Amino acid sequence: MHTVIVIGGGAAGMFAAYSAATVNRNNRVILVEKNEKLGKKLYITGKGRCNLTNNVPVSEFLNNVIGNPKFLYSALTEFSPDDVMRFFEDNGCALKTERGNRVFPVSDKASDITKTLQKALVKSGVEIMLNTNVLNIKTENGQIVGVQTESELLSCDSVIVCTGGLSYPLTGSTGDGYMFAKCAGHNIVDLKPSLSGLELCGTDFITAQGVSLKNVAITVLSGYKAIYKDFGEMLFTHYGVSGPIILSASCVINRAKTNDLTLKIDLKPAISDKILDDRLLREIESAKLKTVSNVMRALLPQSLISIILSVASISAEKRCCDLTKNDRLNLVASLKNLTFQIKGLRPIEEAIVTAGGISVKEINPKTMESKLVKGLFFAGEVLDVDAYTGGFNIQIAFSTGYVAGKNA
Repeated sequence: MHTVIVIGGGAAGMFAAYSAATVNRNNRVILVEKNEKLGKKLYITGKGRCNLTNNVPVSEFLNNVIGNPKFLYSALTEFSPDDVMRFFEDNGCALKTERGNRVFPVSDKASDITKTLQKALVKSGVEIMLNTNVLNIKTENGQIVGVQTESELLSCDSVIVCTGGLSYPLTGSTGDGYMFAKCAGHNIVDLKPSLSGLELCGTDFITAQGVSLKNVAITVLSGYKAIYKDFGEMLFTHYGVSGPIILSASCVINRAKTNDLTLKIDLKPAISDKILDDRLLREIESAKLKTVSNVMRALLPQSLISIILSVASISAEKRCCDLTKNDRLNLVASLKNLTFQIKGLRPIEEAIVTAGGISVKEINPKTMESKLVKGLFFAGEVLDVDAYTGGFNIQIAFSTGYVAGKNA
């Protein structure tokens, strides 16, 4: 009997174990998890709803992968978003596709995704060891022979490392897999936060803390060059900004070669400067004796008004009848180009995903097996792969986990 040990019971680990147990019924599969339950990180994804994949063809999916998309082609072709959705629905978990092709359980409960995977594991005969910490992986003559836990040595023929990255360490992602990989001779590409909030310089944004904006456009500049553009939702926080379009921007910012980074926000992207100026003029003409801050309420959330007026160098108490054409043009410029200097990304512990990881040059993309150690496989976030927000990263975990399990 061929024994496969999977280290890590997250999205990649659970699917790797399921795949290893079902593709070859003669395998003995042991899933080892350091936490008291499986899928701890899955419970908090998608704000507790679990955006488990993105319902697009593989070619379009790969356009949303930032870290090594070519490496993932084989895995995503072999186990695609369609395959993932079919697996969950065949196993009794109804799904729905929302805006941006994001897929969620109909129940809106991330726990249903984990429960479905757990039931599949039990049904396929996977042995699950919880509260079990792996110390190291044993090899002899360039081949896997076992796994050393805190209490015993587990002999095996193959090991699949699915320990995640460094993000959300409270869920168990503490970098163990990188240590295992290094000990096996693998190189680790620099680890950086991805899908992370942005810290902004200064304090101008503080008054907008908690303000959520929809249908805004952002541009990230490196010096004078635009390196990222997006449209959608964002949120002001105590440290700067977050939200879907900001998280995706971080995937590009963490790879920028300079610290001279600027965030520009177009609060009214659907209309031109001229149309916005005409609207402002109408608002001003209809309320000549009111203050400009009062009139701006028709255009902005209250908490943003003081920021815009400050940028436009206009007193909040100035009456509309006293506004000059130049004041009006400054308001338009501020609404269309609200600009902040980017201080940096939030710490990697707060990031949704870890960019960097085990070099994919040392992994067979068709099997997820190490090119250095026979019987050693890797899957999920521990690899140097990452993508934009929208269910892409969990799909990568499922696909690489499936391929690793099948070949282990």
